[in-house]
Amino acid sequence: MRHSSVRGEGATAQSAEEIPDGGADASATVPPPRGGSRAARRRADGRPTRRGKRRVLRWVASVLSLLILGTAAAGYLYYRHLNGSIQTDALNLGETKLGGSKPNAFGQTPLNILLIGSDARDDEANQALGGGTDTFGGPPLADVQMLLHLSADRSNMSVVSMPRDTMLMMPKCTEPGGKVHPASKGLVQTNESLQRGGPGCTVAAWQELTKIPVDHFMMIDFKGVVSMADAIGGVPVCVEQNVHSRTRDGKGSGLKLPKGTSVIQGETALQWLRTRYGFEDGTDIGRTHAQHQYMTSMAREFRKNAKLTNPVKLNSLAQAAIQAMVVDTGLNKIDKLYDLSMELKKVPPGRITMTTMPWVYSTKIGMEGRVEPLAGEAEDVFRMVREDIALDGKGSGTPANGASPSPGASASAAAPTTAPAAAAAPAKIAVSVRNATSGRNGTEARVKNRANDVAALLAGKGFTKAAAETQTGTEDTTVIRYATDAQAADAGAVATALGLPADSVQKSEDVSGITLFVGKDWRSGTAPTPPPAAPTVAPTSAHALNGDNEGACMPIQQGFTW
Repeated sequence: MRHSSVRGEGATAQSAEEIPDGGADASATVPPPRGGSRAARRRADGRPTRRGKRRVLRWVASVLSLLILGTAAAGYLYYRHLNGSIQTDALNLGETKLGGSKPNAFGQTPLNILLIGSDARDDEANQALGGGTDTFGGPPLADVQMLLHLSADRSNMSVVSMPRDTMLMMPKCTEPGGKVHPASKGLVQTNESLQRGGPGCTVAAWQELTKIPVDHFMMIDFKGVVSMADAIGGVPVCVEQNVHSRTRDGKGSGLKLPKGTSVIQGETALQWLRTRYGFEDGTDIGRTHAQHQYMTSMAREFRKNAKLTNPVKLNSLAQAAIQAMVVDTGLNKIDKLYDLSMELKKVPPGRITMTTMPWVYSTKIGMEGRVEPLAGEAEDVFRMVREDIALDGKGSGTPANGASPSPGASASAAAPTTAPAAAAAPAKIAVSVRNATSGRNGTEARVKNRANDVAALLAGKGFTKAAAETQTGTEDTTVIRYATDAQAADAGAVATALGLPADSVQKSEDVSGITLFVGKDWRSGTAPTPPPAAPTVAPTSAHALNGDNEGACMPIQQGFTW
């Protein structure tokens, strides 16, 4: 089991591991998981601390919100008394504001929702679920993080999981009350983001890494999970061999299933979702893959299960789930959740793609067993989401340029605009230019005098108030940041003049006016180097699982069969 704690920058935070809940009759022994000692994870009498059902409850954070929304079709979410139970928090505590998803040429807007699973044990209902007594009242960890991308035309949905052991640079986060969490000076484990002000900092960390605008978040704790899982009457799962998740010293989830497909619910479903020892190579990555299989199977069962037509049961499930959920202020009403559910229901299971962020084990000292985004391939996945490209390689239903808008699209938005109508004349727009050509992590030397060269280029285009700054930056791609809404149109005009894409314009608290950061993609010439063509299907390292794949079956770790 892992101990939840807050450590200094560059350190890591781990949460509860598998639950020792049996005798010494074990089928295998395994080394301790990578990245931490087991010493602090035992009671004073030397016995491992029982974690109860904690692992599954983290995962259910990612699926429970979908279940809540799916059942909205029955109409119970319109019960007004549930409005008062919805808990809210700030959407983004970071300084970089991407302004939300932008509509495409046909007025269709994609939607990005960050699903967060908190391991908080700060009330009786969560504590009564068992396990984790040493973490009661302690700071929570964001042990489940999944970005759900709903395509602009609602034809497909992509879900990208980030392993909880991912090491990232944390952005500066400022709580609504004014408390500041400075940007990290070193790599920090991603699940610690929740301790830096709340879910708004987890959102900020995702935006800093992926440059994907996050429109909403939904954070779930443990309450209501067991009843929600049992309500659909069981979920089919498959294992390639007989499996028993139990080590010689009593660790493991206790899951014991025969080879082939089994329909699981209750305690067995909880065991499946928290199993690490026994799946694939015995790591958290294998556990993530098992959770994806369960999630897609559960979605299929949920759509066809008749039990959820019972309005009495739906009402009780809704109350339990909503009381366990925290959302941003954009989802703080029942009718907003209902409307969102109707959008999600448009996607058939066969166009839902579950993926894991491509990763590689860290080679840095002290971070053994932790992972970092895999260079190139992780960015390919992020770019596909940014550009609304389906991860399953099947494309979308969005018409090609020049075609008629899809039914329901806004006719007024059928043709893209090139520059905001409210922009001032170029000669009246002040632009600061910073040299950020070294890229992130100092991978290339900064090009000398680049800010001066680009400021001169802008002046030649009529922006006579453009001036180079001595302050520099580090950006992989060229971006324009502005401070206030009143500057948005002028910032857009600068982007248009330079031929930069609309998503290069960002609102930020880190600048006082319109500031052009000349990135690593513009080290020479009069325009940034165009990026290579976007991929059309997720890389194999993303371990994609299609929602219609009923043949998915988990490989079993050697030594955990019976």
